[in-house]
Amino acid sequence: MNAFPESEDGDPAQDLDRMNASLAEWAARSAADSTALIDRFEELGYAVRGKSEDEIAEILRQPPTGHRRT
Repeated sequence: MNAFPESEDGDPAQDLDRMNASLAEWAARSAADSTALIDRFEELGYAVRGKSEDEIAEILRQPPTGHRRT
């Protein structure tokens, strides 16, 4: 079952970019209501605390910028 349709040109890199953007938006919506998820993103090096849903989505589209806390 293919839950995410392939791009028209069949470019896997483009498909990955689209999937990552969708996941970032979903995660940002989820984080807006979850202190635990914000804490986890911060632990992974994403500076999302105190950000809006749109700001969180943009941050999650990029590699983490902070140091991962273990």
